[in-house]
Amino acid sequence: MNRTAILEQIQKNVERLSAPDLPEYKYIPLHQKPSPSVATLHEIMRLLRTVIFPGFFGTEQEAQLGSIQYYTGVYLEKIYDLLQEQIYNGLCFEVERCCDSKDRASEISIAFINRIPHIKYLLSTDVKAILDGDPAAKSMSEIIFCYPAVYALLHQRVAHELFELGVPVLPRIITEMAHSQTGIDIHPGAQIGEYFSIDHGTGIVVGQTAIIGNHVRLYQGVTLGAKSFTLDEEGLPIDLPRHPIIEDYVTIYSNASILGRITIGRGSIIGGNIWLTHSVPPNSKISQSRVEEKIHGNMILFEKRFRMFVQMTLRCFP
Repeated sequence: MNRTAILEQIQKNVERLSAPDLPEYKYIPLHQKPSPSVATLHEIMRLLRTVIFPGFFGTEQEAQLGSIQYYTGVYLEKIYDLLQEQIYNGLCFEVERCCDSKDRASEISIAFINRIPHIKYLLSTDVKAILDGDPAAKSMSEIIFCYPAVYALLHQRVAHELFELGVPVLPRIITEMAHSQTGIDIHPGAQIGEYFSIDHGTGIVVGQTAIIGNHVRLYQGVTLGAKSFTLDEEGLPIDLPRHPIIEDYVTIYSNASILGRITIGRGSIIGGNIWLTHSVPPNSKISQSRVEEKIHGNMILFEKRFRMFVQMTLRCFP
């Protein structure tokens, strides 16, 4: 094929791919507004990580008592400047006009800065919870520096605050950063209490409307998901509470799936590989063996009733 023929084929596809109104592409809108920068959000999270865990992810000088306040101030100012721009882009991403978004982005950015001390407190409790529950952990420093759970929780707790402040798009990008790095998928809308512990973590999924209390521990592969969702008149899902409520001091072992707007009572233990779609009272212990025993008991009851039915049928129709 000569060069002219090649260019003709390319031009034909250019015209097709550039057409804004072809029916087969109707679910891919033409985006003509500012978009958030993933690279800048990575930088914001790097700076936040440095501020919240001083000395671990920066230089030794940044954590010295004589200089920590100076560096914290420099980094917070930089976080504000970068975040304001990204929030503005996020607000424009979701609306038709951006004329009022600059002031709104500034207000949200400073409101977020004011929440960083609380984020640091929550992460401090998470580190303590992980240390208390993992004999393999030698120190809090090791947990902060090495554990993927801390990385994932840093991103989720930051994203959750932005989510609560009404920022579009950015919270989801931030949690997906952690998801891609750790395999831990926690929606920014999920409400998580103090002293939250994730052990191993790979494959954990926590849905948007999940509520997790204090002193809760999840192991790898746990799903806190939706069983079903309600549709509107156009057949689109309605954003209603649809994920579990996990009360305080609950432990959920690996690969358990807890689905729907159910409540796991305080102090309960959910064993591995459990499929749970109903609420359980406080201090429950749900294990695979107990589920199997219940199924076995139900089978025995079914067989007994079936034999009685057969006997009655034979009497009526000898």
